Amino acid sequence: MSRSLVAALGALAAAAALAVAYASQHWGGLLPCPLCVWQRYPYWAAIPVGLAALALPRLAAPALALLALLFLGNAALAALHAGVEWGFWPSPLPECVVDAGGAATVEDLLRSLRAAPAVPCDQAAVEVLGLSMAGWNALYALSVGVALTISALRARGAP
Repeated sequence: MSRSLVAALGALAAAAALAVAYASQHWGGLLPCPLCVWQRYPYWAAIPVGLAALALPRLAAPALALLALLFLGNAALAALHAGVEWGFWPSPLPECVVDAGGAATVEDLLRSLRAAPAVPCDQAAVEVLGLSMAGWNALYALSVGVALTISALRARGAP
């Protein structure tokens, strides 16, 4: 299989992940938290990278490497989110946290509170077979990222 075709399949894998995310949001009623939204950015970046490799085959080898990094980075971000959901660590995003800000009185507390997140980052909206969408995204992105890494490494030795 050509490097260009593998890169295009990477773009298709990114588009499929986004399709699932948006379908679950718009048709399934599962609103994304800020960490969920962040996980979409690498997929959006992967689509034009894969299509560029298809249109310009001389870019296929570096595009494969970039696609692999985008997917592996997304896997790390999704694993971070899953860890927040499981309570392993707090969310790194301030939008996910309600902070009292060192208030001394109830009035100070009410003034200092940021609006509570519409969708909390530390609660999974749905679980399938014991994993949240963030957990499944971590596995998906890791699998595709590893496959793209293997393809990129093989492409290095090919003419």
